[in-house]
Amino acid sequence: MDYHKENTAFYWFDFGGVLSPPIATLFDFYYEKTGIPANQLQASMKALADDMELPTLAPIESAILTEKEWGTRLRAAMARLFPATDTSKAQLENFGQQWFAEVQPNSAIIQRIKDMRNAGHRVGILTNNVIEWQPYWQAMVGLNDVVEHIVDSCKVRCRKPEHKFFAIAEQVAGVSPQHCVLIDDLLENCVSAEKRGWKTIQFTNNEDCFEKLDKIIGDRKC
Repeated sequence: MDYHKENTAFYWFDFGGVLSPPIATLFDFYYEKTGIPANQLQASMKALADDMELPTLAPIESAILTEKEWGTRLRAAMARLFPATDTSKAQLENFGQQWFAEVQPNSAIIQRIKDMRNAGHRVGILTNNVIEWQPYWQAMVGLNDVVEHIVDSCKVRCRKPEHKFFAIAEQVAGVSPQHCVLIDDLLENCVSAEKRGWKTIQFTNNEDCFEKLDKIIGDRKC
């Protein structure tokens, strides 16, 4: 293992809710596009996964189902649970394209990542995501040529908050757990990473995130 890399912090940024708008906002956008209320869509996603005895988005984020297969099952769950809801505007079998259409990224976080790279920090994206959605979200954030690594659940077939996923990120970056920093909006992901020895920032807003990042970076310089 490269000694310099082993002793250099690696900052892993989540996509959904950090590089993207908050997840609740994305569900609101989808409601505006399709007329499907967020609570009904979420309940249908959960029912689909419950049938497979998996966490809510694991069937598609761990690439167990294709987007089309998942969307077909999601439509069936919607029909079963909410038969009065009109889903005709929803492209559930081509979910990603419609979900990400016209969504704007968190430009302040993206600029911060670019600034960190320019300052010599190691940064990457650690995301639970979907094979078929890659063209949409990666084009949205525009960081493929900026970050050092992207570790995507659908490529490695495991996901946050599984410890295996964080271990893969450590191996990819060539660093030990104590040199990893996770910026993620979900508490369960932060807790899991901390149990491996990572430092974490639970993302709530840009100002708070930047303040905590500055402190971690400053502490590592001491």
